Amino acid sequence: MNYDLLNNNRVYLQGEIVDEPIFNHSVKDENFYSFNLKVMRLSGQNDILPITISSKLMQDNNIHTGERLALRGQFRSYNKLIDGKSRLILSIFCREICEWDSSLNPNVIELNGYICKPPIYRTTPFAREICDVLIAVNRNYDKSDYIPCIAWGRNAQFVNKLPVGTRLEIEGRIQSREYNKHIEGIEIPITKIAYEVSVAKLIACEDETAL
Repeated sequence: MNYDLLNNNRVYLQGEIVDEPIFNHSVKDENFYSFNLKVMRLSGQNDILPITISSKLMQDNNIHTGERLALRGQFRSYNKLIDGKSRLILSIFCREICEWDSSLNPNVIELNGYICKPPIYRTTPFAREICDVLIAVNRNYDKSDYIPCIAWGRNAQFVNKLPVGTRLEIEGRIQSREYNKHIEGIEIPITKIAYEVSVAKLIACEDETAL
């Protein structure tokens, strides 16, 4: 993976559109829409991933519920004020619509960024090792995307020992995950969806150590 502003955040997805696009925002008279894409895992489960697309790309393509879609883009983040608190919102920004190719992996992401918070290491009740790490990925116009990643096993052990500021190259897939959030004053927990990169491979660029 080459480290530059065009190639340090690359996503390829193939899946099925699960809802109609709705208006999201405008930038310089260009409208952007959002919808969800269902992407199949090898296990047979699905990830439901949020997509943002420009009206220009929609004009020449069939972007409707039930249609298949292959795209290239970037995994982006922005902060949104919700209930008086700043929340990190994640979405896949579609840069290009591609020909469907069943021979390709339907969910691939490559990131090149920096550890921006101390990694959080833990084990599951089944003794599986996990490490959460937040990566800051630079892009154009002096902006950065903050991408949550989750490493497993030996990768979890490895990244847990790295200091903030370490540059990482990461390969993996984007996954969606439901979780229950308990809110004070509400008896029944609220189900929410988290989006993160499940790490398949990582490299710490200072010593080029690969797992």
